[in-house]
Amino acid sequence: MPGTLIPIPTTEPRAGRRAFMASALAGAVLLAMPKGAFAALDNAQASALITQAVNDVNAAIASGRTGPALYSQFEAIFNKYADVPTIARSALGPAARQATPAQMSAFTTAFRGYLSRKYGQRFREFKGAKFEVQGSRQVKTFYEVASVAHLPGQQPFQVQWQVSDRSGKNLFFNIIVEGVNMLASERTEIGAMLDQQRGNIDGLIAVLNKAS
Repeated sequence: MPGTLIPIPTTEPRAGRRAFMASALAGAVLLAMPKGAFAALDNAQASALITQAVNDVNAAIASGRTGPALYSQFEAIFNKYADVPTIARSALGPAARQATPAQMSAFTTAFRGYLSRKYGQRFREFKGAKFEVQGSRQVKTFYEVASVAHLPGQQPFQVQWQVSDRSGKNLFFNIIVEGVNMLASERTEIGAMLDQQRGNIDGLIAVLNKAS
């Protein structure tokens, strides 16, 4: 259904708002498609995909929940729709190769909670934005769903959503907003935190468990 406008939550100065969208949408608007072959993906399914994700986020915001209750709701959405292990491993970067299975599991859990709190705190500020789904295309081993974001007081801008079935089902694993890559942004941020811990993964996990 190309041309479908889908309301989502927005507010903030232009540059800051767009930069935040690159990560906020990745952390809170979490995409997935029903199990099945990617070959069946079409514009109608892409529109339904984004509609479902956005509706889940809007429902969380409209629930009136705040604080830990809201963050838990976002975390449940994230856990349901996103390829969390892939996103977490990418965010940890080269250090993931040195992490033990137990550390990787603990980091993934801490990272998921961290993103839920981080974006849950901010997403209530986003009101009045809309997405226009344009279609999808296959890119090597994944699909990219193209959309245009309409934010009040701003020029429309491009948002690409990336989904893959590497986990065994079709899940969101990345989003790109006007060239800003969510995976790269999270890797930079987590890398800086790891540097502050002198490369100690257990220290990073402890920081993420406390951070918001």
